[in-house]
Amino acid sequence: MAALGAATSLRANSPAELNVAQAIKSPDLSIVHLWAPWCSNCQAELQNGGWLKMVKDNPQVTFYFVSVWNDGGDGKSMLSKFQIADQPNVIVLADPGPRHGDNKIKQFAGMPLSWIPTTWIYKGGDLRYALNYGEVHFNVLQQFIEDSKSEWSHKGEPKLPE
Repeated sequence: MAALGAATSLRANSPAELNVAQAIKSPDLSIVHLWAPWCSNCQAELQNGGWLKMVKDNPQVTFYFVSVWNDGGDGKSMLSKFQIADQPNVIVLADPGPRHGDNKIKQFAGMPLSWIPTTWIYKGGDLRYALNYGEVHFNVLQQFIEDSKSEWSHKGEPKLPE
């Protein structure tokens, strides 16, 4: 088991991971959505129109749709079918990792990956929210985007007595 853990930690970052790792350092909001076109939960998110509305309603946010566990395919044709791939604030990427078995990736950009879809919200290199298990509720995601616009600072507020 220790050998498996060592092998996993020594895995080289894919070009998609390097791209995302650099992009999330932006002072602007970034949404990283890990998905695969064969995943029924991912398909359901696309079919209900939530992602298209989210992308269009938030033009100041960059959305990274990263296909994982898909043997290197980026799923762009499916995203195009739902008018997402060609939006100006969408970047489509693919992780080359295998889909099946113990060799499939278990982390992406330093974050654990155990289920798709998975959605992360970053601002200025800081992870603001991580939705690591299942379909996104888009009203919740919109609230997380709004919350993430703040500086999350309580400077000047009185401290609670100890």
